[in-house]
Amino acid sequence: MDEWGHVRGVNLGGLLDGRDGVFPGWDLRPGHLDAIAGAGFDCVRLPVRWWDQRPGAFDDAVRSVIDLALERDLAVVLSMHHADGLMTGEPGAAARLTDLWRLIARQFIGVPRLAFDLLNEPRDALTPEGWNRLLPQVLAAVRAVDATRMVLAGGARMNTLDGLLELAPPEDAHLVLSLHYYEPFAFTHQGAHWEKGADAWIGTRWSGASESTTGSPDRLAVTRDLTRAADQAANLGRRLVVGEFGAYQMAPPPDRTAWTGWVRAECERLGLGWIYWDFATDFGVFDRESGTWREDLRSALLP
Repeated sequence: MDEWGHVRGVNLGGLLDGRDGVFPGWDLRPGHLDAIAGAGFDCVRLPVRWWDQRPGAFDDAVRSVIDLALERDLAVVLSMHHADGLMTGEPGAAARLTDLWRLIARQFIGVPRLAFDLLNEPRDALTPEGWNRLLPQVLAAVRAVDATRMVLAGGARMNTLDGLLELAPPEDAHLVLSLHYYEPFAFTHQGAHWEKGADAWIGTRWSGASESTTGSPDRLAVTRDLTRAADQAANLGRRLVVGEFGAYQMAPPPDRTAWTGWVRAECERLGLGWIYWDFATDFGVFDRESGTWREDLRSALLP
């Protein structure tokens, strides 16, 4: 439990989560995992789009990433991404999620330093009430196979703070809570092509960019949000991991770096684990073309 509550990780976004229908999204090489471990990260989160794929479609790819990570002493979080049927209210979707996790749990039984993130960003038809009903069923499917596997679960409303405040997690000694943090959203998602109206946000600044602005409203807002999240986890008797946070590449670089560093620092001050979004796509801390870190972001995460 302590390890998962204090992770310092990075997401392997765009690899197996099927952005734009591409599988795999980019070519993961052993050197990428060497770079992650060498920089000082201790965990990777692997989003996988199991939902609409044939059985076994990702078995070899997922196993390969896990093996490469464990060889470098990196813990791994497997995350269920793009379970679209749950978000649209598709009949049988709840049973499908339960069945998928039962199969995944069987496939990886006995694998060390591996955690399961049961559902990425529940929303829309999967309301907070619906997720509170479904979560114990999905967790029970894992527990029927593996009684002690570490499991992460966030709230509805896309794993936001509001969703966390409405989450009613089942009793389980190996359940860690998760939060995704992208506030202020117009700053972190300015210019993001998948967000309607995001072009109008381009140029949005973050007032906490200067070291001399510790008391700025924007910095205080981050502190307030993360403190509320930490307090909620403490009230529920759980560890909390910020499983995603990051700013899109269109954000002004100094502000983006400062925001990233402040969120990371506040997570650590509050005793929260964190996993940055992400390694090497449009939020990336690493440039795959040059094979080098974006040093401003890397140093904001691992000073």
